[in-house]
Amino acid sequence: MFATEKLIKMALEEDLGSGDVTTLSTVPPGTVARALIKAKQECVVSGLQVLGLVFRTLDASLKIEARVKDGDRLEPGDPLMAVTGNVISILMAERVALNFVQRLCGISTLTARFVEAVADFSAEIVDTRKTTPGWRSLEKYAVQVGGGRNHRHGLFDGILIKDNHIRAAGTITDAVSYAKGLAPHGLRIEVEAATLDEVREAARCGAEIILLDNMDEEQLREAVDLIHQEYPTVKLEASGGITLETVAAVAATGVDFISVGALTHSAPAIDISLDLVS
Repeated sequence: MFATEKLIKMALEEDLGSGDVTTLSTVPPGTVARALIKAKQECVVSGLQVLGLVFRTLDASLKIEARVKDGDRLEPGDPLMAVTGNVISILMAERVALNFVQRLCGISTLTARFVEAVADFSAEIVDTRKTTPGWRSLEKYAVQVGGGRNHRHGLFDGILIKDNHIRAAGTITDAVSYAKGLAPHGLRIEVEAATLDEVREAARCGAEIILLDNMDEEQLREAVDLIHQEYPTVKLEASGGITLETVAAVAATGVDFISVGALTHSAPAIDISLDLVS
């Protein structure tokens, strides 16, 4: 939460600068009112704690009343939160607060759509490290709220041997051997593979998860058949350009995980408004 508080303070400082000249020149000091924050389109709610924290960071006297909880599904016009108190404070915090919640609701909503699209299959939707700098914890939280799973949080909590690591090491076998000898105990080893030969090599040398990089549906099925027959304990993750239109077909191939960078790097913000009501 410390990192989130720091991010909020930076965002407020960025927006306010030397002061909100519009609000300070139009709103009489001491004016009190209630503001209602509403969804203007269907969404899965995420980020309510952050939303309230923005207002409290600017003015601790503001009264915050959440009308829903993270994970709830809203229709257009449904309220998320009411904020009561000094109007100047409310208006100063408005844009920053909405920026946070619109972004996080967008991620949870898109994630939920992907999860729903593969509901008939065993594959799980996971995120990636393609996140907004400084926002990773928040964005990965929003993925969880939408029903997805988090991949590794950063470079420190998971071993994912990709093409450049393999080139630097020499071969997949060499890279995995080095990882087994030097990596922290307990971390699973995942290896990226672009061909069936690479899938076989990765499984043979001890990879626990194999990332099937940009394979088409036929290649994915072949990889699944190979692993299920010869290395049944190895898990498979499909990745690369997967969309809402294609994700069900990918899940139908039998992979265990489907990683989707778009969950965090391309989720459209949800339209959410703040209106003074009294």
